[in-house]
Amino acid sequence: MLRAAGVGAGDEVVVPAFGNVEVAQAVTQAGALPVFADIDPVTYCVEPSAVEAAVGPRTAAIVAVHRFGRPAAMARLHELGQRHGLLVLQHGEEPEPARDEIAQRRQRAGYLDARLRGVRTPEGGDGHTYQQYVVRVPGNGRPDRDAFARAVRARGVDCRVPVKTPVHRLPEFRRCVALPETERAADETLALPVDASLTRRDMQRIVAACNALGGLLQPAF
Repeated sequence: MLRAAGVGAGDEVVVPAFGNVEVAQAVTQAGALPVFADIDPVTYCVEPSAVEAAVGPRTAAIVAVHRFGRPAAMARLHELGQRHGLLVLQHGEEPEPARDEIAQRRQRAGYLDARLRGVRTPEGGDGHTYQQYVVRVPGNGRPDRDAFARAVRARGVDCRVPVKTPVHRLPEFRRCVALPETERAADETLALPVDASLTRRDMQRIVAACNALGGLLQPAF
């Protein structure tokens, strides 16, 4: 799509650094340079004001990525694109599930929202399909989240770190750029299961495992 729109050598494309390395790779394959913008801490999608701050004289396009079942702020991004004469593209992490599956995920997400303690649960909002149920494990950074994840897995709950390394930290894309929300999200986020196949007993196990680990959440002094 970038090549078809004439994006190429000498152009810059604004992209998020929170996951989806394939987006940055697509930009380089088109011959352009990826420029990283910070994310919204609630949706984990690229933040429009951060995108605007990243726009320069060589910017040709913006690529927004929908994250964890939350849509990016496309209306604001399209408005920004119109003002600056930029191509605005969007990328989904995976195909949207069937409506009944979305309803079941939302039901399980609501169950976790009401019962989890010691983690910050995701804000729902209109349009959230919960392709991933992502909580934050606050504290003093990466050791707390990783220790929490290991302990939860030891209690039989499948969980995963959604973004282990932001794209701007990877050797091929390393940039000296300030992305505080991206860095914080990479250090704190953890995806818990909300699949439609989970039983009520499974959901109770998730809650019990997480709520038993409050001691791991205390900041170090």
